[in-house]
Amino acid sequence: MYRVLFPEGQLECAHYERTEYGVDLYDDEEELVAFIPYANLHAVIDDAGFDDDETEPSVI
Repeated sequence: MYRVLFPEGQLECAHYERTEYGVDLYDDEEELVAFIPYANLHAVIDDAGFDDDETEPSVI
């Protein structure tokens, strides 16, 4: 799972695809959840990047 941070909040998605103008977010069933333009995108965080011993996530 990925956590996507943007000014209005955050969303979770199963995977994402980078496009020319932003990222497309998809759920487990391959359905489009949202499109976030790069101008509004703060971070895409891999939830697997959170480790019990680490305080900082892996940012993609």
